[in-house]
Amino acid sequence: MMQVREAMSSQVLVVGPEHTLRQAARMMSARGVGSAVVIDPESEGVGIMTERDVLKAIGAGLDCDTERTGAHLTWDVVYAGPEWTVAEAAAAMARGGFRHLVVLDGGEVAGVISVRDIMRVWAESQVAAAG
Repeated sequence: MMQVREAMSSQVLVVGPEHTLRQAARMMSARGVGSAVVIDPESEGVGIMTERDVLKAIGAGLDCDTERTGAHLTWDVVYAGPEWTVAEAAAAMARGGFRHLVVLDGGEVAGVISVRDIMRVWAESQVAAAG
């Protein structure tokens, strides 16, 4: 059974809570990723900001040049372990209704696994099985 460490992206975009939404959106767009991990040096927490968070802020008429990422992210992140199976990660996403999980290894951010990652490895496994 494939583990999260094999499917996740270890190239994580990290932004600070003081970045503006536009800055974060630009970085996400440039990297081709749908989320950014937000590490607040003032707290122990790790948050995640997704495309959906940016969309909600714009839809609410907020100014992306003044709004900070720290006010528009999820702090109660559900974390995955690198040794989780991909199926366990998919089940956690389905339960929580989200598309990204932060992967923590020994308290450090090791990566992010997204629905896109899960679809990619599932499709690859189907092609290999049909082989």
